[in-house]
Amino acid sequence: MAESSEHILVCLSSAPSNERIVRTAARMAKAFDCQFTALFVETPDFHAQTAENKRRLQENSSLAERLGAHIETAYGDDVPYQISEFARLSGVTSIVLGSSVVTRKHLLRKPTLTEQLIAYAPGIDIHIIPDYSTDANYRARKARTNQKLDILSNVVKSISVLLGATALSLIFYNLGFTNANIIMVYILGVLLTSVVTSNQVYSLISSVASVFIFNYLFTTPRFTLTAYETGYPVTFVVMFLTAFITGTFAMRYKEQAKQSARIAYRTRILFDTDQLLSRAENKDEILNAAAEQMIKLLGRNMVIFEVNKGELSAPRLFRAASDAGKNTENLQDAENQIGYDMQAEMPVVKWVMEHNHSAGAATDMMSDSRYLYLALRVNERVYGVVGIEAEDNPLDASDHGILLSILGECALALENEKNAREKEAAMVMAENERLRANLLRTISHDLRTPLTTISGNASNLLSNGSSFDEETKQQLYSDIYDDSMWLINLVENLLSATRIEEGRMTLRTTTELLSDIVEEAMHHISRKAAGHKLSVEYEDDLMLVQADAKLVVQVITNIVDNAVKYTPPGSSIRISTRRIGETAEIRIADNGGGIPDEEKTRIFDKFYCGENRIADNRRSLGLGLYLCRAIVEAHGGTIRVTDNQPGGAVFAFTLPFKEVRLNEQNHDTCG
Repeated sequence: MAESSEHILVCLSSAPSNERIVRTAARMAKAFDCQFTALFVETPDFHAQTAENKRRLQENSSLAERLGAHIETAYGDDVPYQISEFARLSGVTSIVLGSSVVTRKHLLRKPTLTEQLIAYAPGIDIHIIPDYSTDANYRARKARTNQKLDILSNVVKSISVLLGATALSLIFYNLGFTNANIIMVYILGVLLTSVVTSNQVYSLISSVASVFIFNYLFTTPRFTLTAYETGYPVTFVVMFLTAFITGTFAMRYKEQAKQSARIAYRTRILFDTDQLLSRAENKDEILNAAAEQMIKLLGRNMVIFEVNKGELSAPRLFRAASDAGKNTENLQDAENQIGYDMQAEMPVVKWVMEHNHSAGAATDMMSDSRYLYLALRVNERVYGVVGIEAEDNPLDASDHGILLSILGECALALENEKNAREKEAAMVMAENERLRANLLRTISHDLRTPLTTISGNASNLLSNGSSFDEETKQQLYSDIYDDSMWLINLVENLLSATRIEEGRMTLRTTTELLSDIVEEAMHHISRKAAGHKLSVEYEDDLMLVQADAKLVVQVITNIVDNAVKYTPPGSSIRISTRRIGETAEIRIADNGGGIPDEEKTRIFDKFYCGENRIADNRRSLGLGLYLCRAIVEAHGGTIRVTDNQPGGAVFAFTLPFKEVRLNEQNHDTCG
């Protein structure tokens, strides 16, 4: 069944009857199968409401959310106008109100909320839910936060401003200024009183006091509360009204300025959250950024559980202090510092994860918990559970809305990060498949030539061996040996490449003489090097390195084999060693044709063969130098290729140098 075009709006408040109104609106939305929105209008003085009223508002908001409402918050002093504007912009067709805001008590009272809504939005249906009994004793009172010190401070400020205004008025009077100027001074004093005090009653008292002081000090006869001129009563009334209205507007604008500052701060937090999450590169950075912003918004301790394959991770605890957003290494210490009992809270966390719904403090589900838990989710997928400390101080409706926005952005960032990882993994898998296919094609091509040669030579020896002279037999044996060694080298490189790709290449480092490693490599170099001038030069025969000798031998063998393959017979190949700082460098130089500059940056890449071809037309797989770089870097060294002068190439790589110190000890005994 398709959703209808109806859109029902219910107004949230802290009134006890609001629960019944929300439930009625929810039943209407369900009956019409339409969109359902719950709106709270935050006025400038909302932050001063009592804790009981704030708690009741949060309960009503949570109830509306559980019943399927989308929670929205508007800001402004004119509640009917904010409701009507939201309804107009959101396509609302019906507004549900309680009867407590409908009745006009007397003729001179200002129009009711319903009357103002009808005037602002005449095309919207307004439904009145009668419920007088519940709200009989309800008043939206402000919190009694004025303790003795606060009251004393406001009284001192008011008296100081009044004394200052009186002193200035006396100066004006002595200078011959008119009463109109003195009246303006007292109006200014009332205005300043409304700015520096925290309650409108002080500006009211200041207005009355200003009238009496002006009458006592500046009207004829002076120093009495009587006035001879007939126009003075009107002057006093106008002075009082002007001062009181001015002070009232100043107090209202001050509250509106505070509300605007709070709105700007929340907007900035949302903006910064979006930027921080967009710059985060992994899951940890996303969660840390979101936690930092939520702590800035709420100033409360919090905890985050990641959900991975349906299992909860260990809690990540964040403190609302100067070091907020940093993980505490010792979990037990962190629990003690912010009062988090993981074992006691785990049932609530698991319930939120399984049901994809909020629970804990300030909710109807497991409300004895110290934390309010919300799901970090995208649709039905839960990426984590966030706990906000809210046992003794429930969240404001506006803070709750901003918090949900941050959680939504964080969940989307986690979703994008997950999609990016899956896409990258798919690309890596596709690349591996492509490389595997290329490798199979290359192997099938390159194995065919030596295997054909080996089988052909072996067949000739089996069939016609008796008719061959000794020199021909030796040549056939040599060809079979060379081809089999090439195949062995190919298989060794393939196995090493496989170990590197799978992360299974482990180093078994020992302290070795570098000269011994080079000599061992000389025994493994292809017999084709016999046609080249191969020489070895050591700067120090006793130079020690910390290395896996077997793998270093493979590096030297691969580089020398490359030099043999790609240089003409008779070319010189020189291996030399020297110490550079804390490393030992091995250089393998030839005087062949060299390597073009455009190939030097790619020559160590996997499967890169360049433009050169081996003399016997057998193509290389491009794995030898790739393995050399992997082995050298695994030792913590570097490998590079440069030009040899006047011609040829130089391959140089480094290994960790090992210095052995011999400590001689003196003994008292001699033998």
